[in-house]
Amino acid sequence: MAIMLTKKAEDKVKEILSEQPEPYAGLRIQVVGGGCSGFQYRMGFDKNFNDQSDQIYEFDGLKVFVDKQSLLYMDGAEVDYIEGLHGAGFKFNNPNVAGSCGCGSSFSV
Repeated sequence: MAIMLTKKAEDKVKEILSEQPEPYAGLRIQVVGGGCSGFQYRMGFDKNFNDQSDQIYEFDGLKVFVDKQSLLYMDGAEVDYIEGLHGAGFKFNNPNVAGSCGCGSSFSV
């Protein structure tokens, strides 16, 4: 599998998804240009996906959509959910990253 979600990330996404006022098909993960290092991750719920341009992963009933362009930068990546003294959030462990900025929200390859 090119993208993995830890059980903790999967559970948190399902929890957030269940609280949404409208139905969604699943979670979309993208790599977009921006940030101080060139690329950043974007996550959000999506109502639509495209069999031709999206790779679709399923984690215990949770569908995750990644467009094929983003997969070029995310092959082998793992998404985790962490909680700590500095807050909580999703963390990407991506073996393709060559460098990241000081704030940790963007990366370069």
